Amino acid sequence: MDDSVDAAILAEVSRDPRATLAQLGERVGLGVSAVQARLRRLESSGVITGYRAVLDPEKVGRSLSAFIEITPLDPSQPDNAPEVLEHLSAIEACHSIAGDASYMLFVRVGTPRDLESLIRDIRAAAAVSTRTTVVLQTFYENRPIALEA
Repeated sequence: MDDSVDAAILAEVSRDPRATLAQLGERVGLGVSAVQARLRRLESSGVITGYRAVLDPEKVGRSLSAFIEITPLDPSQPDNAPEVLEHLSAIEACHSIAGDASYMLFVRVGTPRDLESLIRDIRAAAAVSTRTTVVLQTFYENRPIALEA
């Protein structure tokens, strides 16, 4: 990111990724071609890594969210949990963490029974112990990264 104009473009596209080039230009005080050139540069340099639709988990049958901490049963074995769990589509995020556990997973499933099945699959695939925290209510998520202009 080069300057405050780039920061403004990033803030706008984070809030409204479907905005047209003309709308972005109006909001940041540039012409369409200048906005387009800056967006292309931000994309090619890896600052913008993609655009995606955000789905309502309840409306797609994934109303139960949980955090699952995983810890290897045998610490002398290879640390390959992210690779061996990647095929489980209910796992939305896998974070390496500090503390007693090795990784924190964020998962979404349809029912408590689905969560129980997923935990069983995680334990079998990665040879780990788990500690699960069920989410009761989410107040916000997927917030744009706040950038200083």
